[in-house]
Amino acid sequence: MTELTHLDPEGRVRMVDVSDKQSTLRRALATGCISMQPQTLQHILSGQGKKGNVLETARIAGIMAAKRTPDIIPLCHPLMLTGIRVDFRPDTENNCIHLEAEVRTLSPTGVEMEALTAVSAAALTLYDMAKAVDKTMEISRIRLEEKEGGKSGTFTRRSL
Repeated sequence: MTELTHLDPEGRVRMVDVSDKQSTLRRALATGCISMQPQTLQHILSGQGKKGNVLETARIAGIMAAKRTPDIIPLCHPLMLTGIRVDFRPDTENNCIHLEAEVRTLSPTGVEMEALTAVSAAALTLYDMAKAVDKTMEISRIRLEEKEGGKSGTFTRRSL
């Protein structure tokens, strides 16, 4: 098993030094899901909520969160992100919205945390904007699906 990189040999927390790593194209894809009552999903999809377009507001929140990940998650490096995409796939059969975030950079370290943070913030924003009509919504299955680039290479959870 690989050792934890954010601990020094004495067990103290540290920010990993990436100054000797090459800047390469790195990409990460994360997903999540928010389940809700059928009428809540229809309310969101109508785009007519009192707070405005729920999905577009959540998209902006996800993009902003990816950019601010080092301010939220301790020990994350500030990165120049070259691309952020946040998408939603409504699922009327299961009364949920599937979320997906893809983040890219040309940096010496990966963007897994940025993609996961984008999905998390987008899901939380969906909850916030619809909680007046449904407090039973449930955010689940936030996970890394793919990552490319860097020393550890490619990771794929599933085929897309």
